[in-house]
Amino acid sequence: MNELRRHLLRGGASAGLLLPLLASGLLAPGRVFAADAWKREAFAARSSADALKHLNIAGSTETRDIVISAPEIAENGAKVEVDILSNLANTRSLLLLADKNPMPLCAEISFSGNALPYARIQLKLAETTRVRAIARGADGRTHVAFREIKVTLGGCGG
Repeated sequence: MNELRRHLLRGGASAGLLLPLLASGLLAPGRVFAADAWKREAFAARSSADALKHLNIAGSTETRDIVISAPEIAENGAKVEVDILSNLANTRSLLLLADKNPMPLCAEISFSGNALPYARIQLKLAETTRVRAIARGADGRTHVAFREIKVTLGGCGG
């Protein structure tokens, strides 16, 4: 009985502390959910073309200003580190796609202000594949760079 009493008192005290914040509007639980901003269709797409379509990316200009650093041969596809750096001015987001993965869109990272458009991402690759990094500029234009990664041991189901 003492455990139940302690549990109820602890929960009641927590609720009592949060109640004024909820009433004043400073804590709005609906705002914390990222469901509207999350691009579910793009991340669930089964092909790179579908993922790009859901992200409204029609055509990208190939460039050498996006640097993809990744191993040429990955001994284990379960953990492949990929570094992406954009040297393009006003880069606002970086996207990473692995063309032959079951769900190719691996990441989308947004940047604001003068942030350095750089990311290190650990991928799980199903097989030897072409990885593409796409940089979106503040002007809405997109640029792309490609890198082939050979996988000797499969990582995600294949």
